[in-house]
Amino acid sequence: MSFTNFCFTRRSFLQHAGLPFAELLPEEAIEQIHRDAGLATPDEQASQGVVYTTAVTLWAFLSQVLHAKEQRSCAAAVARVIVLCVALERKPCSDDTGVYCRARARLPVVLIQRATYHVADTAEAQVPESWLWKRRQVYLLDGTTVSTPDTATLQAQYPQPSAQKPGLGFPLIRMVVLLSLATAMVHGMAMGPYAGKETGETALFRQLFDRLKPGAVLLADRYFCSYFMIALLLALGVDVVTRLHQCRASDLQRRRLGHGDYLVTWPRPKRPDWMDQETYDHMPASIQLREVHVQVNQPGFRVESLAVVTTLTDADAYTRADIAELYHQRWLIELDIRSIKISLGMDVLRCKTPAMVVKEIWTCLLAYNLIRQSILQAALLAELSPRQISFTAALQKIAASWGTIPVCNQARTQALIEVHLHDLAKHLIGDRPDRVEPRAIKRRPKPHRLLTKPRTQAKTELTNGAAA
Repeated sequence: MSFTNFCFTRRSFLQHAGLPFAELLPEEAIEQIHRDAGLATPDEQASQGVVYTTAVTLWAFLSQVLHAKEQRSCAAAVARVIVLCVALERKPCSDDTGVYCRARARLPVVLIQRATYHVADTAEAQVPESWLWKRRQVYLLDGTTVSTPDTATLQAQYPQPSAQKPGLGFPLIRMVVLLSLATAMVHGMAMGPYAGKETGETALFRQLFDRLKPGAVLLADRYFCSYFMIALLLALGVDVVTRLHQCRASDLQRRRLGHGDYLVTWPRPKRPDWMDQETYDHMPASIQLREVHVQVNQPGFRVESLAVVTTLTDADAYTRADIAELYHQRWLIELDIRSIKISLGMDVLRCKTPAMVVKEIWTCLLAYNLIRQSILQAALLAELSPRQISFTAALQKIAASWGTIPVCNQARTQALIEVHLHDLAKHLIGDRPDRVEPRAIKRRPKPHRLLTKPRTQAKTELTNGAAA
């Protein structure tokens, strides 16, 4: 196996040619991404004597995402590369982490981003019809935040919340994530500072409009329920299902379609500051929507009733129960974001410059989509829904064989992959519709005092006190 191509990366994510969804990121696609970005291919880099080619660097970077704590360090990543070199009967590279860190810095973020999207788009095109909602692609949309190390450059790019005192907070990045309901893969991500002009979730989401496919359905929470957002999405050919915003009263002038089901008309409001006059003039004078009222009868839920707004106005094709059940699945994106942030450790980033933070985020998202690829394969082979299989179990199996699969021969690799995928189908997420848990933890944190002043100031005071 060539040390310069991405074959061992795909094998590390439990891929071989005979599997469904196996060609989501073929070598030809990687080479095309290199050419589009004006980059030398890994083979060309290797011919120049480069050890950390794009393929090797990305493989090591992905390994950091899949591991936790000490195994997530650059030193651990370099150690894995040395093992890989020796196993492939190549001269081991230096254990100097500086060489690897400089190679990571040269790694183009556009390559990681395009690879992430290529996996998601190709998978979506291959999903069986039974995984779709009424033969339509559904996008899940939500916002979240991640924290970074407290460095001067990151504070300048992503300032900490203004409520925190200087020296006591951490830079905070706001993100908006677009995922597929069928595959749970990331189809889009936009990021920016936590506060400032045009940094809100709706502004970031507008950056992802080119990632939306006409004919799809967008499923979002009530933060995205606005006249102009819905009108812009309709212009793109995308339908919307969202909860009625708390600041908008339920329309009393409505036409009844059935019990708790109404047609309403929203007139065009005044032009918002972020919209130019030309765009505003092209907005429709009004839009017709459907308002579905849903009763929540399960004990322990935080709401007893809610109003769902949708552009799916055909009550025969999309019944009130269909709309209510679809909106209920919006909760899945909360679980998907938890998998990205907690299982893959993206809630607190490690890189210390703005450029590297962006690469770290996209590497996490690429790893997430590639793990989801293995889940799709296990689900299809076992005739399950990919939403039934545990993401954590898939992560554990990939991490366990990360350093072994690339150096096995083809027969042993295929046998190990098939064992993993067969066993993965046994790790099902429990169907617990009536489960209710308190939003509290039992384990107490260690009783350390909180740092209430900048660390340098606290260290100076300790030194002066000790000297006295």
